Amino acid sequence: MDTTSTASAASAPHKPGDAYPTTARTVPTRGRDRARYDRELVHAVLDAEFVCHLGFVRDGAPVVLPTLYARDGERLYLHGSTGSRPLRAAQTEPLPVCVTVTLVDGLVLARSAFHHSVNYRSVVVQGAARRVTDRAELDRAFDLLVDHVVPGRSADCRPADAREAAATAVLALDLTEVSAKVRSGGPNDDEADLALPHWSGVVPLRRDAGTPEPAPDCSAPLPRYLAAVTR
Repeated sequence: MDTTSTASAASAPHKPGDAYPTTARTVPTRGRDRARYDRELVHAVLDAEFVCHLGFVRDGAPVVLPTLYARDGERLYLHGSTGSRPLRAAQTEPLPVCVTVTLVDGLVLARSAFHHSVNYRSVVVQGAARRVTDRAELDRAFDLLVDHVVPGRSADCRPADAREAAATAVLALDLTEVSAKVRSGGPNDDEADLALPHWSGVVPLRRDAGTPEPAPDCSAPLPRYLAAVTR
């Protein structure tokens, strides 16, 4: 495999304010005013989460799996299982996939049930994923996946050995056909409902890390990078 061209595709620079091109699959049929294609926004959403939903077709039926991912420039690395038939097939030919990532920022409570909603930021990536087989790229993908969950962790744990690497599938998906969608602000109450005696507003949602709980047989001190994550 030509790892030089692979690395170049992942790290190609883009100008601030650059946008992904729209396609027939990235323009929504509903809520077009919420669609976004700004590259910086897409990257921000992808970098803020580490669990995605990976969709593909298996035996003629759709399958959607939650899995870990990491972004490397203009590429996603997706954690998978070598026991999956489609992922094994991706080793010889690209696998058509759809990857989604969603951040829920708040519960939007309106005076009517119909206008209840959520504030969110989401990204949808469509394309053909390839199975990573080059060992150097695979090792880099492993480190990225670990560090995306906890920055600095890959240098503070044993790397995967040959047996573990062989048991783990990693897919690479270039960020080519991409769209984001954003909903923010308060409820859209109908004017006729404004006088109703029901509370209306937004309940913000945030994710916080708790206090680390060491394993019973762990004697190592709490690492600095983990203390930073939990502050």
